[in-house]
Amino acid sequence: MANIPNELFYTKTHEWVKKINQKEVIVGITDHAQQQLKDIVFVELPTIGKAVKAGAACAVVESVKAAYDIYAPISGKVIKTNQQIQEKPELVNKDPYGEGWFLHIEISNPNELNNLLSPAQYRAVSESGH
Repeated sequence: MANIPNELFYTKTHEWVKKINQKEVIVGITDHAQQQLKDIVFVELPTIGKAVKAGAACAVVESVKAAYDIYAPISGKVIKTNQQIQEKPELVNKDPYGEGWFLHIEISNPNELNNLLSPAQYRAVSESGH
């Protein structure tokens, strides 16, 4: 069973969101996602300042199996990226909710936070095998 921290929000596409304040969130992929991907060998992150739209691809993760798009869970502007996972992509497998984070987004529409899944809702999605 995947680890699903209660203090985070989630998407159906297996991204997690940690709200720092009303204007900023941290984004990464869930434990379930990294387990499905297996050995992550490369992460492509967006550039600082890039505008992202909720539901649109904003990063790419490559495993030994395939490449997968990572979707922005919320609209806004990328204000920070985790350079460490570009040098050590295995951090995403080892610590998806800690050192394996992907990016910080400055939120353009705080109402979009209401579209994210609670831990219980995400648990139901991830256990259904989607």
